[in-house]
Amino acid sequence: MAAGGEFEVERPRLVRIAAGILGDRHEAQDVVQLAWLRFNGADSSQIRSLPAWLTTVTTRLCLDRLRARVPEPVDPTAYGSAEMVSDTGLDPLEEVALADSVGVALNVVLECLTPSERVAFILHDTFGVEFGTIARVLDISPVAARKLGSRARGKVGARLPDRPPADWEVVDAFLEAAKGGDFARLLHLLAPNVVVSADAAAIAAGTPERLKGRVAVAAMFDGAAQAALPVLIEGRAGAAWFHRGVARVGFDFSVRSGQVTSIVFRAAPEAIAAVVPRRGAEAAPHRAVRDVTRELSQPSGR
Repeated sequence: MAAGGEFEVERPRLVRIAAGILGDRHEAQDVVQLAWLRFNGADSSQIRSLPAWLTTVTTRLCLDRLRARVPEPVDPTAYGSAEMVSDTGLDPLEEVALADSVGVALNVVLECLTPSERVAFILHDTFGVEFGTIARVLDISPVAARKLGSRARGKVGARLPDRPPADWEVVDAFLEAAKGGDFARLLHLLAPNVVVSADAAAIAAGTPERLKGRVAVAAMFDGAAQAALPVLIEGRAGAAWFHRGVARVGFDFSVRSGQVTSIVFRAAPEAIAAVVPRRGAEAAPHRAVRDVTRELSQPSGR
């Protein structure tokens, strides 16, 4: 495969990583294009692992942009004891793993992290990158990289809401992340073994019959669901794809502990008949469906 072709294979993954770190998909695409220019000017014979090399270059470019916004502390690795046990007796890594609001609050809590903490949190907790690799990206020791991750989790845990999110909050956060192409947030909102399935009518309309796993489902919805709006389906918080003011396919969500465990695409007549536009947890005011969906599709100002 030609060098350009190898890069294009990696591009979607790099954009997702950069978007997760920067919080802006358009800026992420700019960064990945800069990574391409670096790659195009490099001696490929000296690159042992292209995915690892591109991850490092892309992440460092993101780090430069974050540091231009908010400088690092004078000593970013001076985080005290490597154990870092919280008041609850749990290491912050374990404590945040138990939290059920990370996906809903991710865009907010990332702002409390330093650039290096943000890189460590997104790479490790979102994309599963090992701390040894993170250490090479940040040019620090593996111990310091682990401390960064631990400190980031502690900060994130401290910023999470005290109450678990309502199902509608999870569904609406999922829709927002899908439409915005926020792959990192989608991953946090999905349970590891999440399943997407569909009824016969939805399959006939072109939806997949079955899909399983957080990464596969996040990839399916990444940048998608542009015409989907929040609804109630048989009283449950869900979403639906509308065409000319008429619901065509319902997205029936199951949520547990702040994460989506399943999504069923439903297009059977009885399912569509149960679709009611909503705002938050409540049914939208009873008016013509076209008027309600037009209103729901307007920017909320958040």
